[in-house]
Amino acid sequence: MWLIMAVLSALFAGLTSILAKCGIKNTDSDVATAIRTVVVLLFSWVMVLFVGSYNQIAGIEPKSFLFLILSGFATGASWICYFKALSMGDVNKVVPIDKSSTVLTVLLAIICFGETEHFPVKLCCTAVLAIGIFFMVEKKETEKKDINNKWMLYAVLSALFAAMTSILAKVGIAGVESNLGTAIRTGVVLLMAWAIVFLKGKHKQLKEIDHKELRYIFLSGLATGASWLCYYYAIQNGIVSVVVPIDKMSILVTVLFSFLVFHEKLSRKAFVGLCLMVVSTLIMAVFG
Repeated sequence: MWLIMAVLSALFAGLTSILAKCGIKNTDSDVATAIRTVVVLLFSWVMVLFVGSYNQIAGIEPKSFLFLILSGFATGASWICYFKALSMGDVNKVVPIDKSSTVLTVLLAIICFGETEHFPVKLCCTAVLAIGIFFMVEKKETEKKDINNKWMLYAVLSALFAAMTSILAKVGIAGVESNLGTAIRTGVVLLMAWAIVFLKGKHKQLKEIDHKELRYIFLSGLATGASWLCYYYAIQNGIVSVVVPIDKMSILVTVLFSFLVFHEKLSRKAFVGLCLMVVSTLIMAVFG
């Protein structure tokens, strides 16, 4: 079941990137992130009420609660950086860098949780995954250097925070129902996202959001909520160093839809990189 959930998480995460890109063409990325978080929070708590885990809140241990909050902060930081990068660069270049969090997450999972089974295979696959990511991240000659540096910096920060999220969440949801853990984390992200909007004075832009883009932002929030619920169920019940690479295969969905929607094509080098990422992930999933 946790493998199926990991696959579904990847599917919904891939849709999230495309829907979010459509929603931030003219809308500020921080404002869009804050709105999306409201949708994800509502979605998460509906699921909590549906499964009846809300009565477990009082029983959450302080350690678990602390790590859920910390993972929420890491998630918020990752989101803000990720959607800022998406608003500035091509989907096919931003997403691979964001997915590089897989490399760090797998290594941290081995160190922190002792997931050393098939260690040589996982290590080799992680190295191949890193090479694939390097091949996929290309710069267009027509792009300005200063713009490239900006989107790439945000994408790298997004990956670092995303890796921290997975490790912190694994500790935080120990003994906590996964839907409830997701809802608590999302609450932290919500506070963080809206605090940034108000601190930067961007709340004035809420009245100016295009209704079409608002619909895409709303749909991306639903896709994110579905992805999170599947992902943290898989994290809680499965092997982190296997779940995370599978989840990162959302890049296949992203690449397909970025071609259909934004007409972003892959070069031969980028296609080879994508193949390396897919093969290394599949091997890790089989040996995990």
